[in-house]
Amino acid sequence: MRLSDIITKERILVDRAGALPSKAAALHALAGLLGSAVSAPEEEVLALLLEREQLQSTGIGDGVAIPHSALEHAEAQAGALLLFPKGIDFDAIDGQPVHIVFGVVGPKRATGEHLRTLARISRLLRDEATRKLLANAEGPEVAYALIESHDATAK
Repeated sequence: MRLSDIITKERILVDRAGALPSKAAALHALAGLLGSAVSAPEEEVLALLLEREQLQSTGIGDGVAIPHSALEHAEAQAGALLLFPKGIDFDAIDGQPVHIVFGVVGPKRATGEHLRTLARISRLLRDEATRKLLANAEGPEVAYALIESHDATAK
């Protein structure tokens, strides 16, 4: 599975104006995008994402956060991407602002697939140049094209 298979342009939000000024606002927006993708109420997805964040922040450093969870009734992996050119505080492990929030929700019964998806996201975002291009993408179309381009070259 490619990342472009789990995300759509409609589930990519570029927040240039600072409309989502906090981690809580970002998670709420992410829950809305992911909830519609997996046919789950936004509140249910938000509760699961918040529960995961209580264990440990999904802000993994280098300006990246990867909130994720699993739902019993999800049919497939679904992703959403929030981009913050100005950065937001996400309680990242390195204490730095986060510019890229790539959220994933998948079926509870598909743990292996979920872990492979997280690994693909990690591979996409480990490259500093790719992170900069994504964080500064002009819009969802540009960000999606970057993900598609990465998928085409990924092994």
